[in-house]
Amino acid sequence: MTPAAPAPVGTINVVDPSPLNWLFTTWNTMEEPIRIDEDGRTVFALAESAEWPDERTLELRLRHGVVFQDGEPFTAHNVKLNFEEMQRWAAPHPPGTWLNFPPDSVAEVVDDHTIRFRFPGPDGLAVGKMRGFHIASTAFWKGPDAPGFGYKKFGSGEGHW
Repeated sequence: MTPAAPAPVGTINVVDPSPLNWLFTTWNTMEEPIRIDEDGRTVFALAESAEWPDERTLELRLRHGVVFQDGEPFTAHNVKLNFEEMQRWAAPHPPGTWLNFPPDSVAEVVDDHTIRFRFPGPDGLAVGKMRGFHIASTAFWKGPDAPGFGYKKFGSGEGHW
């Protein structure tokens, strides 16, 4: 019989002094609808296509069969939830306000795999902004232990991630 391993003693604190540590965490735990490759070209990720029905409306067709790490199927409802949560912030993107969507923007679920964004005016950067629009499962935002970038603990996500 193998003796039981000793119980852990003490605490290990991991400290990453990099001001960009939140980026590495986000990039390794969440996905975006659209990415940009090393040559600056659009690459679809969670989205499989994008079109502009008019100058203020961007519609994304989303991939089928995508599942979050917790087993939840990915749908347009996740995109809408994440969009609405991020729109609550005054400055959701520390790297630059150019990544923020205008405050009066809305996301509408057309069906489980189509999401429509309506902007208050033309937004030529909207597709590029999708690169900074990280999508998490419902469990990230809802529930008793949901971290939600600090909402449960601090009442806001501003500056806590």
